[in-house]
Amino acid sequence: MADEARDVNEMSFEDAIRELEAVVGKLERGDVALEDSIALYERGAALRKRCEAKLKDAEEKVAKITLGPGGQPEGTTSLDD
Repeated sequence: MADEARDVNEMSFEDAIRELEAVVGKLERGDVALEDSIALYERGAALRKRCEAKLKDAEEKVAKITLGPGGQPEGTTSLDD
């Protein structure tokens, strides 16, 4: 799998979840050697952690958004911040 060389901490949520699904699929099929299964499990754990961090970050951004008296969003910040 070419993605295994990619740094998990640099992956987008979508890329990480896609690779995590592939890892889970391989582990569920059980068609990999024990050593490869261990490496896949470790990669999957790192991918899961990345996905959870990205989701938490998104939830925190959404939580900052409130509606003002006119119904307009307040407390929004640029995604570049």
